[in-house]
Amino acid sequence: IQFWGNSFVAGCQGELLARGSEAEEEVLLVGIDRQRSESVRRIWPFLRDRRIDAYQDLLKRFRD
Repeated sequence: IQFWGNSFVAGCQGELLARGSEAEEEVLLVGIDRQRSESVRRIWPFLRDRRIDAYQDLLKRFRD
């Protein structure tokens, strides 16, 4: 199987931190600033207002 490549690592605000090769096999090791990630998470609380009850029945199908 041949994959297309171009894997990438994005930062907590979507910025490109690293990009893999299109044609060569490689492993990317990218450091993540955990303190910055936590700060951004607190500023952008997407999951704070989620309504778990609205999709709870969908999850039951896969758990049961």
